[in-house]
Amino acid sequence: MRPYALTIAGFDPSAGAGVLADVKTMEANSVYGLAACTALTVQNDVVFEHVSWVPLADVQAQIRLLGARFTIGFVKVGLIESLPLLLELIGCLKEQNSAVRIVWDPVLKATAGYEFHARPDAGLLQSICRELTLITPNRPEARRLIAAASAEAAAQALAAWCPVLLKGGHDTATLATDLLLAGGERHEFSAPRLAHGEKHGSGCVLSAAVLARLTLGDDLPAACRAGKAYTTAFLGSTDTLLGYHYDNQPHANQ
Repeated sequence: MRPYALTIAGFDPSAGAGVLADVKTMEANSVYGLAACTALTVQNDVVFEHVSWVPLADVQAQIRLLGARFTIGFVKVGLIESLPLLLELIGCLKEQNSAVRIVWDPVLKATAGYEFHARPDAGLLQSICRELTLITPNRPEARRLIAAASAEAAAQALAAWCPVLLKGGHDTATLATDLLLAGGERHEFSAPRLAHGEKHGSGCVLSAAVLARLTLGDDLPAACRAGKAYTTAFLGSTDTLLGYHYDNQPHANQ
């Protein structure tokens, strides 16, 4: 029987990002994906027009009803209306299960260019991060969260509060390298940068794949390594901006 994991994120009609992409990723990684919707977006893989936010009470109601029926120990949070709201949702999750493990993929800007959040208050950001199992910013997101001379310096600052997986997709090196900073240790996961590897929702896919592997019992470095392998296969699955999900994709720790 597959374990359950929950994604709390927005609805993208193209199914390339948000809850649809997260559930597809979790299912392909042998986890049953549950979803609570935070936003309805009008977009495709290249154009973002607008977002309608789901009221906090409705998001909480979705989470409570799912938690009453299913054992949920692992949760990913993606697109969220505000960071104070995120902190409230974390509190809601902890009420249901004090041991819940939460991965936050800080969606601050849509691939098509729409910006959701400016730099957060440092005290609020610290309060959120201290509740997390992992935060998964890309390089621009890391520098938006923390003012620093470089994305890696911003990640180092975030790592004082929680483990950080700094995604390497926005770098320009021959290898795309993700950097995990956790428990005072540094882990790097690299793959060749693909000629047609840009994909809508790739950050959602990576964080959901990591969550799935954590749900299956991997430790954090192993989960990040496996998530990287899954995402690399996803990036190479098509020459378009929308990738394919396969349940026979290899995992690094198998």
